[in-house]
Amino acid sequence: MKQKKMIYYIALGIALTVLTVAASFFYYQHWAAQEIHVENNLAKPIDNQTGEKMLASVIHDAQKSVVQITVETETSERTGSGFLYNALGDIITNAHVVKDATSITVTLSNAETYKAAIVGIGDKTDIAVIRVPQLTNRTVMHTASESLAVGDEIIAIGSPLGFQNSVSVGIISGTNRSFDVDGFNYKNVYQISANITHGNSGGPLINRNNGEIVGINSAGVSDSDIAFSIPIEQVMEQVTEWSNSINNNDLVFPSTSLDLKLDASKVKEDAEYLVNYFFESLQIRDYINAYTLLGSDLQTDQSYSDFRSAYVHYTSLTVNDINVVYESDKEQAQVIASVELQKVDQDDPESWSYTFSIGYENDQLKILTYDSSLSEES
Repeated sequence: MKQKKMIYYIALGIALTVLTVAASFFYYQHWAAQEIHVENNLAKPIDNQTGEKMLASVIHDAQKSVVQITVETETSERTGSGFLYNALGDIITNAHVVKDATSITVTLSNAETYKAAIVGIGDKTDIAVIRVPQLTNRTVMHTASESLAVGDEIIAIGSPLGFQNSVSVGIISGTNRSFDVDGFNYKNVYQISANITHGNSGGPLINRNNGEIVGINSAGVSDSDIAFSIPIEQVMEQVTEWSNSINNNDLVFPSTSLDLKLDASKVKEDAEYLVNYFFESLQIRDYINAYTLLGSDLQTDQSYSDFRSAYVHYTSLTVNDINVVYESDKEQAQVIASVELQKVDQDDPESWSYTFSIGYENDQLKILTYDSSLSEES
């Protein structure tokens, strides 16, 4: 009798266990199949980029590493381009840009200007490295280790005819091109469909898909969209050797000239450029970059957090008009800009008027003051 009861209880326990497991399984299946919908009403993020970097973002990021190079020789002056490539403040450019230079001046995308010295220069290869110690530990672009193929999309950035950070977009139209020009040997270089002029020689060729530097823009065919770029992997060993073999004490840096400060037309030109770059940075949502263009007094009066908060709710920005007046008594430029700003939850843009005072602070051009006012019709 006792044995029968024990068998009964064991069977009952097994049955209950099976039922419990089965019920848990069906409950889990039902729960897992349910879709959970959660709506976040506290924040509405703006997705400006999905997948591949937007072209505007790639260009803006690249411009921070690209410089305009102004060279004086005993008989002439010329302009070229280059780009930062290491933490030493070294800039890669073409040898023909800095050859026979008595003075080299480098201008950054934020209008900062410094003197440079030659670290190394090719005899037959059209590459050179110059150094600006003030640019140590700046952010540099990644260089590609693999070659591009015909049809790959590229961006050429430089300073053609003296205009900072001009951009040409195209494709790799040929590879392994070889020729000689002005005593320099170009071997197995890229042929590109982006236009190259004297002013953007030495600037970077960029992979449009990922923003990496793939070449050094070096030569162009006049009045055409045919140009040539030296693959970056061809030169990295040489430029790295130059950079590592010399220190700043071995270089000769010309003293900083004040001539640019006294040139009213140059100040006006650079002031207009700086204001446009300020708004471009806001448009691309690079608030940190825009904030660094402000002078020290403005940064003291307004924290970065407050500055960012003033613009973060705008989705687009359009500069409609800019007027520049040079104030000789102050050695400053006054810039008045008409700007349209589009807020996230508004149908119509707001019209704003900005007034900037642009002048030198610690030998660098900065936004010293600025005011903004909302137009009455907005």
